[in-house]
Parts: sequence; C-alpha cells; structure tokens
Amino acid sequence: MPVNKKTIDTQEIKDNILMQALADAPFDGWSEDMLTRAVKTCGYEPEMARAVFPEGVSDLVAYFSTWADERMKEKIAKIDPEDLKIRARVAKATMARFEVLEPHKEALRAAAKYWARPFRSIKAKQMIWQTADIIWEWAGDTATDYNRYTKRGLLVTVIGSTTFYWLTKSDASMEDVDQFLRARIENVLKVGQAASKLKDVKSFAEAMPIKNFFKSPFSSHNEKV
Repeated sequence: MPVNKKTIDTQEIKDNILMQALADAPFDGWSEDMLTRAVKTCGYEPEMARAVFPEGVSDLVAYFSTWADERMKEKIAKIDPEDLKIRARVAKATMARFEVLEPHKEALRAAAKYWARPFRSIKAKQMIWQTADIIWEWAGDTATDYNRYTKRGLLVTVIGSTTFYWLTKSDASMEDVDQFLRARIENVLKVGQAASKLKDVKSFAEAMPIKNFFKSPFSSHNEKV
C-alpha cells in the first residue's frame, strides 16, 4: 500500500530510521539491505524506505550529514560568535560537528567508505560544501564574490583532512582532533591569502586536495554497489 507522506511526520520517521542505521552501519555498512532492515526494525512497512528516502541508501547517508549539520547548528546557536575571532569561530563550529559525530565514529567510518566510490564523490563533496557554507555563514561571512567560494573551498579541505585524521588515528582524542583542526585552519588561511590573488577561481577549486579524502583507505574494490 502506497505511503501517504502528507499524513506522516517524515522528519521523525527519517530520524528514527537514521538512529537505527547508525547502530547497524558499523557492522553491516551502508547498503540497501541495511536500510531495509532498519526500516523493519523501526516497525515501519517496507514502502516507508522509499517514501522518506526516494534514492534509497544514498539519501540515507546524505541525511546523516544533514542531521549532523542540524545538531551542529543547535550547539553553536548557544555561542555568541561576536566573542570570537573569525578563525576561532570557524574552528569552534567545525569542532562542534565532530563532537556531534563522536558517538557515531564507526558509522561515519562506514559512510566514508561508502562515499569513497568515484561515482559518488560529487554528492559527497556537495555535502561537505553544505557544511562549510553553514559554518561560514554562522561565522559572519557575507562575501558574494569569488572570496565566498575560496573560503568554503578551503574549509572543505580542512573538514576532509581532519575527518581523515580522526578516522585513521584510533588513539586520537577529541583534544587531538581540535589541535589538528586548528593547525589546518592556520595553514589554509595562508593559502587563502595567496588564493585571493588568483583570478581563475575555478582552477583553484579544481586544485583542492579534497579528492585525497575520497581516495582513502576506506575505499574498497569489493564493496557492493
């Protein structure tokens, strides 16, 4: 029987399915089968999977990122950015997202493996860009010219490299992650100053090392599509 999305609370249902998926992903990975099992475990009819996640597990993994962004926004809403310098604002907001993800580190590791496939990298980069955009807007960036894209592009690389560090260093504490993050922010600010002189923003964006995050040890040629 088709699901009438007008009569259900899709937000609550998506959250319920995601929470179950976060518990299952470390063991089962992110897959259509895992989504089906999560829906069933939550007590929903099988049709509910496509009703709230039309593109299947791809939408579910993407929603994981969106969910983390929303929880990050809730945390930084309690902070007055005017009390911090710009780089401290960016670091504080980015770290808030890692704190949100800390209980779900293994699910995130499985998500990194899922997005590592080349044909999924565009959507993965779009999600990280969305996170960077939210952070810069909260930090007070109002640029509308190429500087807007340069700042977000640089932060994308910071988020990617810090995530890679966190997932590959099993003994890294959140304090270690914070120190690594702040060091990367300091580094990219120097790059950003040089990049501000570039006229070809597209070439600069294409040169971003974000691809290194998706060509990581998490990728697997044996992973099922």
